[in-house]
Amino acid sequence: MKKRWLKFYPKDVNPDVVIEEKSLNDLLDNAVSRFGNDISLEYNEEKWSYLEVQKISNKLAGVLYQRGFKKGDRLSIMLPNCPHYIFSAFAVFRLGGIVVQTNPMYVERELEYQLNDANAEFMICHASVYERVKRVQSKTSLKKIIIVQVSKTENGCLEEGDHYFDDFLATYHADAPLITINPVEDLAVLQYTGGTTGVSKGVMLTHQNFITQIEQFYEYLLKRFDISNLQNRSVISFLPFFHIFGFVNVTLTGFRFGYKQIIIPRFETKTVLELIQKQPPFLFFGVPTMFTAMLHFPKVESYGIEKITGFFCGSSPLPQEIYDKFKKLMGAGTYISDGYGLSEATSGTLSNPYTRTKLGSVGIPIPKTEVMIGIEQDTGIVEAPVGMRGEILVRGPQVMKGYWNNSEETAAALKEGWLHTGDIGYMDEEGYFYVVDRKKDMIIASGYNVYPREIEDVIYQIPDVREVVVIGIPDEYRGETVKAYISLKKEQMLTEADIIQFCRENLAAYKVPKMIEFRDELPKSAVGKLLKRELRDQELAKMQGRVIT
Repeated sequence: MKKRWLKFYPKDVNPDVVIEEKSLNDLLDNAVSRFGNDISLEYNEEKWSYLEVQKISNKLAGVLYQRGFKKGDRLSIMLPNCPHYIFSAFAVFRLGGIVVQTNPMYVERELEYQLNDANAEFMICHASVYERVKRVQSKTSLKKIIIVQVSKTENGCLEEGDHYFDDFLATYHADAPLITINPVEDLAVLQYTGGTTGVSKGVMLTHQNFITQIEQFYEYLLKRFDISNLQNRSVISFLPFFHIFGFVNVTLTGFRFGYKQIIIPRFETKTVLELIQKQPPFLFFGVPTMFTAMLHFPKVESYGIEKITGFFCGSSPLPQEIYDKFKKLMGAGTYISDGYGLSEATSGTLSNPYTRTKLGSVGIPIPKTEVMIGIEQDTGIVEAPVGMRGEILVRGPQVMKGYWNNSEETAAALKEGWLHTGDIGYMDEEGYFYVVDRKKDMIIASGYNVYPREIEDVIYQIPDVREVVVIGIPDEYRGETVKAYISLKKEQMLTEADIIQFCRENLAAYKVPKMIEFRDELPKSAVGKLLKRELRDQELAKMQGRVIT
């Protein structure tokens, strides 16, 4: 493979950087030794130093150990962004356990499936989802529930055996024993993602997967900052911790670099801009919808965006119009880096170097990473010529161990050392990569992965529905919007409101279709296969003012 991209690496970046084998416990220990009493987390004006984060995590690990949690056990974290998420994750890592990343927006059906698939016996959840968790507990292996209450108003009655986080910590009487961890083999996280089958799969990520990704990101984009002379090391941490992008590239990387993470539960444009105005972060991590929301906020130019050193955009490509407008708000030395990643690669694989961004491209492979455009032939997969489209294949030490209890899907995704991403792209003559389509039908709406098959399966549960096709259509704000095409059984009457209400009861809010279109017949191939591509082409044509017959 000709690595055309290497000539565009910044001079201070080593493409073959040596990455030591370490556990995530070592990451925290090293952070404490370097930054000890520096502020690590800030939330609702309360602050925790790196040392305090370690003390609370170790205390929680001790109590979990007392309650029978052991190496290899799974603990689900179902929390919005808050310090307790980080305390809980490091406590699990300390014990050699496995964090199950659980979206707090999950409805009961989704939650029940994930808990059973992971066979999680412990959960730390937010008070607002406690009743939802209790309704599915008897159908799962869940035995111990610890509830986080961020304010006193969230107090309520708990069932016997359940504990509030602070009360649980209060039962501490001794540290857990030291647990031996093999960073390369031992799992740290099950990161759930979907696939063409619509069934969510647990991506198995090891301690070393995370350490590798953190060091890759540090070498490629952060090493150039002289931390000893950096007066401002703050980052606003609003990307969901349960999402791989936020958890790795913001939260865990913070313990490598020494960020002060100002945590807020979710992105709210006014809140974020006011924080930027009050204390400009030195880096900003977001997805395209967030950049768009800020651009359209009244008097956005008065909030000090130009004081931020760099912007990192993930999840989906940043549209050129948004890039151009945002560039006008930025300072002379500021840059935007667009990139490409996925859960199966512990987040990042490609990124535009800070020295040379190509608009529309997701950049070049980060250190210790190989990327190839693959074409299927009778003899196997071969590398596509420059400019030709094919599947994006990734190889590197950040690639997952496989899918949890799913050898068939693992074999389909990992072939001869290459991760088959399911995304379609091409490489230009300089080694920059572009994503143009998805082999999978996945929709990315507001930064969240949405899998049409799952939504279709839910809508098919409505007795009056005959056929349904779900696609993503371009949306300037969300990136893509979920639309469902539905044909009904003869003489049946359903409204758009009926469909949406049913979906709201059975799907997380971001998966619920924003648009419903009823048709007498849905397009099919000669063998009766529903043609999503034809519907998508019709939508694109309508948006461009053309008519397809």
